[in-house]
Amino acid sequence: MPLFQEIDLNSYSGGQIRAVAPDSVAAEMALRPGDELLTLNDSPVEDVIDVQFYAAEETVTLTVRREGALHTFTAQRAYNQPLGLEFAHPTFDTDIRRCNNLCEFCFVLQMAPRFRRTLYIKDDDYRYSFLFGHYVTLTNLSEHDWWRIETMRLSPLYVSVHVTDTEERRRYLRNKNAPDILQQIGWLGERGIAVHTQIVVTPEINDGAWLERSIEDLAELWPTVQTVSVVPVGLTKQHKYKMRTHTPQQAAVILDYVESMQSRFLEQLGCRFVYPTDEWYLVTNRTVPPLEAYDGQELHENGLGMVRYFLDEWEEVQKEIGDWRLETGVKSQVSSLQSLTLVTGTLFAPILRETAVQFTTLTGTQITVQEIINEQLGGTITTAGLLMGQDVLEQLKAAELGELILLPRVMFDHPNRIALDDISPQDIANQLQTAVILADTMGDVWDALLGNSQVVYQPID
Repeated sequence: MPLFQEIDLNSYSGGQIRAVAPDSVAAEMALRPGDELLTLNDSPVEDVIDVQFYAAEETVTLTVRREGALHTFTAQRAYNQPLGLEFAHPTFDTDIRRCNNLCEFCFVLQMAPRFRRTLYIKDDDYRYSFLFGHYVTLTNLSEHDWWRIETMRLSPLYVSVHVTDTEERRRYLRNKNAPDILQQIGWLGERGIAVHTQIVVTPEINDGAWLERSIEDLAELWPTVQTVSVVPVGLTKQHKYKMRTHTPQQAAVILDYVESMQSRFLEQLGCRFVYPTDEWYLVTNRTVPPLEAYDGQELHENGLGMVRYFLDEWEEVQKEIGDWRLETGVKSQVSSLQSLTLVTGTLFAPILRETAVQFTTLTGTQITVQEIINEQLGGTITTAGLLMGQDVLEQLKAAELGELILLPRVMFDHPNRIALDDISPQDIANQLQTAVILADTMGDVWDALLGNSQVVYQPID
């Protein structure tokens, strides 16, 4: 039963169709790219969640706007037959919900000027939480939003808690109207909605007793709360307040505490429940835990377990290289390529250097790791995903480059394959007059060495 009974279809903004899959319900209806979906089974659609929810029926009726005119299509949906629509944007009513908080550590508020417009949008959209795992604060939800979460069983959601005490959380978010987060999570739990949470820890603000209390409070809500990711605060050189990042000594104290809590929760709950992100281990120069320490949780987007995945994948690649040598009989250098350059941020560089030495020994190709200092955002921003293309260009121009440059794929995590400053891999290849490949793992490096990379950006004069 839709919440909204009547709408004016002539003024209603629906979802613009970008592609129609073959052999789908939409293809049978002869829908086209450019059509605008307005209703599905008489319910207005405001995002792809509505589309998935209302398309579950055997009989599917769609109202679309095509070249200004309204059209209605009806079809019978075979078992497991997809609707087959791809939309220009996942949300139709607005591009993305804005955040109503003013957190001092907010990355958007710390952005340097003159970058693309989307980098200055403070998003806090529960729909992106459900669809893509974005962490949200739950401070801007309407009655309609809560109704949808309950009715459509939008689970799991990813929630930025930071601190569980209501007054302290209001100060931390700089939002005097922020609701009681424990009550909100409790409400979700009563309706079968699971939650993954995060706490961004800032020295002398929400660490110490506040951190301990927050973890204990969230553990009381297990299994509604599935995980607590403990994340160190990140600050750019544009930061205007008095916050600061952790020293290695402070990071070690927090890491020791979280690991001690993991042991307790493993005994009490059967899982570790609270998880430090990779950065704590890298900052303190400690070995990341084995795969089983993550209890099967896949929270890579939050910086959790990515290093372990990289190292375990490298173990598999070493075996693959050995098998390849046995099969081909090649005992000398694997490839005609004499040298490669791997690019990364300062945080991951030590691990990548160790791996590169091993790779060189196994293949005979010299691997050089170039760690890029993030000059535009500041040296405290150390991750590869936030590198700027201009910093890469300027620092590689001063370096001795290999015959092929491998850039971190995460640096270009945008539909148009551009970095935060709109520079593309092709731009870098052209300016450095060296071929460029995007890589995530050492398996990608091995593929590049064998000439098996699917996309190579060749320099253009």
